[in-house]
Formats: sequence, structure tokens, C-alpha cells
Amino acid sequence: MHRVAVLAVDGVIPFELSVPSRIFCVAKGPGGEPLYEVVTCTPDGRPVATAADYSVAVEHDASALESADTVVVPAAEWYSGVTAEDALPAPLAGALARIRPGTRVVSICVGTFVLAAAGLLDGRPATTHWRHAKRFAAAFPKVRMDADVLFVDDGDVLTSAGASAGVDLCLHLVRRDHGSRVANQVARACVVPPWRDGGQAQYIEHPVPEPSNVGTASTRAWAMERLGTPLLLDDLASHAGMSRRTFTRHFRQEVGMSPGQWLTQQRVALARHLLETSDLPVDRIADRAGFGTPASLRQHLQAAVGVSPHAYRRTFATATRSRK
Repeated sequence: MHRVAVLAVDGVIPFELSVPSRIFCVAKGPGGEPLYEVVTCTPDGRPVATAADYSVAVEHDASALESADTVVVPAAEWYSGVTAEDALPAPLAGALARIRPGTRVVSICVGTFVLAAAGLLDGRPATTHWRHAKRFAAAFPKVRMDADVLFVDDGDVLTSAGASAGVDLCLHLVRRDHGSRVANQVARACVVPPWRDGGQAQYIEHPVPEPSNVGTASTRAWAMERLGTPLLLDDLASHAGMSRRTFTRHFRQEVGMSPGQWLTQQRVALARHLLETSDLPVDRIADRAGFGTPASLRQHLQAAVGVSPHAYRRTFATATRSRK
């Protein structure tokens, strides 16, 4: 069983602390067996005060990190003040030193500051909460900060943006480990979106729509049932009973992107699902996902996740099928 150890310190933010346990403990194999064991530890095994008005007691000290396959460092309220010139507090530094080489290490929100201070991110891409990204870039110039994404997967070290982006990253890890079927089951049980691409923008600043009975939700649902067919902006606007201009304005207010960008995102998600869970040839998947040709599918998948359809299938379908 894959062992996940979550390291809590004084000032830990309760939501981020709870995410790994909530996601990984729900993941089950075909016979209902747990796929992960999650343990929470502190540097000395003693209770720690959270950033809220309560403390948490744990059953493990930092020795739990020595046997972990994945270590998660959730945010603590003081982490964003750490710089490359600062020495991490001795108990925290000592705990991190107990992580075995090759262990997968994950940070949530400003936990990225700790990984950087420990030297784990030098020369690597990473992200953190958008509000602290400029400070991070100034404090850790050796790290390639990308403040515009939800999470960064750099193989054995992964970082995420604030709060719910930690959910996205943990779901991504379940998907990477066991395929989309298991990850979707976890998402359904936790009532969260099953997939938000790591490259999705963290923060889209747009006005809150004025209260109105007019919306695009029903049209989006209608389009989701027809992704394999040509869908023009006129078709969407007509279904919503709006002009092209009005529909586009409402759509951007509600979704944060254009109708065309949204359609492409949904079609890529459908293609990924079919690549993982079916034996359909790539040309059939391209047709069913609305891309028309394998070349178009390849172009859009490459732009979204950086690999070809065949490479994607080799990576993810194996994990999915091995769990059936």
C-alpha cells in the first residue's frame, strides 16, 4: 500500500492539512481495498496549534517520513515569510532530512516556500498561491516560478497553488497512480470536480454577473452532450436565445473564458477519458471528441498536456486497466 505522510507544524492551515487524508483515503481498488495509507505527523509527535482557534494532536513524529512513499507539506501561515537566506527551524529541517531519496514530495499552497528553502526546487518549475508568487520569485530566484497555474508536476516533486488547488493536485496524483476511473470515483465521493488541468489559470479577475434569469448553464449542458458534433458560436447563442454578442458576454462572466476555449477544454477532457478507459483507435476518439482528425486531436492534446495521444495512452491507460 502506498504510504502518504503529511507533515504539520505550528500555524498549519486546517483546510490544507485535511486535503491529503480526505482525497487519498477515499481511493479504493476494484475489491474495495484502500490504495493509500495516510499518516499525519509533527516534527516531535506533539500537538501543534493551527492557524484557526484550535490545536491538533497526532499519533506520529517525523520518523513516519522515513517510510513514506509520498510526503505532503501543507501550508502554515508563516511559511510565506521564509527566504533563501533563512535557515528553517531546526525541528522542521530535521524532519525534512528524514525523507528518503526518491520519495515523492508534494507541497500545498505556501508549503512551496519550505521545499524551496530546503533546496528541493532549485532549477525546477514550481507554483504557489498567486498572492505570494512575486515574493517567492524574489526570495528564491533559482526556482522557475509559474504563478499562472493550479499545480506543477515535475515528476518526484509537485507543487500546488492555494486551498482547493491542493485538491486538484491530490486528485491528479490518484489519476497518475491508478487512472481516471479511480480518480473520478474519488472526486464523486468528495463532490469536487474530477479534473481541473494543472495549467488552468489560478485566478481570473472578472466582474460578478448582475443578477439575471438569463444564463448559459443549460446551453453548456446541452453542448456537453454534443461534443462530437460541430458546434458554432451561432448554435450556442441560438440555443440560449441570445445574440452572439450577448451570449459571449454572459459566457465570459460565468465561466471566465470564451465559448471556444471552453469547448476545446471539454473536448480535450473527453479525449483524455477515452484514451484512458477505451481501446478505441485515435481517429475514432478524435471524431467522438469533436476534433475531427487525429492531427487536430494531437495538436490540442500536445498543447494541453505536452504529449501525443499514443504517449498519453501508454502512460495513463496502463494504470487504469491494471485496476479493473
